[in-house]
Amino acid sequence: MRPSYVVLILVAAAVAALAVAGPLRGRSVESGFVDVGDALKSTLAQLGSGKSSVGQSKAPPPALTVSQPVGRKVIEWDEYTGRFDAVQSVDVRARVSGYLTEVKFTDGEDVKAGDLLFTIDARPFERALDQAKAQLDQAKVSVSNAKLDVERGRPLLQRDYISKKAFDDRENLVRDAESLVKIGEARVKAAELELSFCRITAPISGRISRTLVTPGNFVSGGGSDTGSTVLTTIVTQDPIYIYFDVSENNAIKYQRISQLSGKGPSGILGARVGVGLPDETGFPHNAKLDFLENRLDVGTGTLRARAILANHDRFFSPGMFARVRLQGSPEYEALLLPDEAIGTDQATRFVYVVGADDIPVRRTVELGPIDDGLRVIRKGLDPADWVILRGQQRVRAGQKVVPRRVPLTVSDAASGDDPPAKP
Repeated sequence: MRPSYVVLILVAAAVAALAVAGPLRGRSVESGFVDVGDALKSTLAQLGSGKSSVGQSKAPPPALTVSQPVGRKVIEWDEYTGRFDAVQSVDVRARVSGYLTEVKFTDGEDVKAGDLLFTIDARPFERALDQAKAQLDQAKVSVSNAKLDVERGRPLLQRDYISKKAFDDRENLVRDAESLVKIGEARVKAAELELSFCRITAPISGRISRTLVTPGNFVSGGGSDTGSTVLTTIVTQDPIYIYFDVSENNAIKYQRISQLSGKGPSGILGARVGVGLPDETGFPHNAKLDFLENRLDVGTGTLRARAILANHDRFFSPGMFARVRLQGSPEYEALLLPDEAIGTDQATRFVYVVGADDIPVRRTVELGPIDDGLRVIRKGLDPADWVILRGQQRVRAGQKVVPRRVPLTVSDAASGDDPPAKP
């Protein structure tokens, strides 16, 4: 029982005795009673002198687990959120206007470049081609007749039966007819091209989307994105891109690292990039950085980066999000501790270091990233320091502890259990 509680109990008992035994004050010892006032004075005097009938027990020093930080070579990694996108993506549109007659694929299947996808009613375009061919034949006949007129007029010009101007007019008619032939040939080619557009084929190999227009509907053609009808889309899936945005400070850091390695400002291209899906642990997929934008986005202060990775099993799809990890430092020697050994005081991070006198001393530290389950300690620790791993709330200023010195391992730090002490 604490001394403060003893004082309260004794005072309460004394007051109660005074209230009950007031009439008995002053009787002799022989009558079997004592003077309560004298007893109260004696009790208060005893308490004032620091004496108590209840013994005070002193708590033993707490036994706490301490370990030295792990020293090993680490590489810092920067993490981002990326989005997958297809290497090639095409909106399949109608190039000529007409009624859609057939769909030649199944929604969602893989197609190859050149596979027939849609057909448009070709009859109007066949008639246009026939008309263009007829006009071409007509122009060729005009050329033939004009050349005959020139040949007939040549001897007449030599005999001065016709004027020089009349002969020149006949030659000009040949040139005009030959121009009409070229126009006719161009019209035939244009009609053949439009007729070929009635058969819509896959421009690239990849996975096709669903049919956006069913047969029987009228589709609009043309070169404009707003005027032509989108029939479906095709995207490639192997390989696949993943885009992510790098902050300006990190972009400068990567350039410094490249310069130190002697690769120049663009040396970061080709760097290994780790990719992990939201339901995956770590970054099990490997990609390669193959593109950096040529300017920063002034609105966000970021630089767009892109990595490419294999997708043989078609597991990644354009539009999916993933975690991206990029090397953020050269390899260096670092000291590491579990996060549970690190305390926080607003913006300050600290640990308790046990010295030779077994008295914990608070040490402010600067933290780095997590590496294989342990936190990198940038500043504030030496390899020989013994740090309290757990039970920091039991530490009192100037009070000794009983340190249990154990080696620190990654598995121990991840499990949260105290590792066995050294024998």
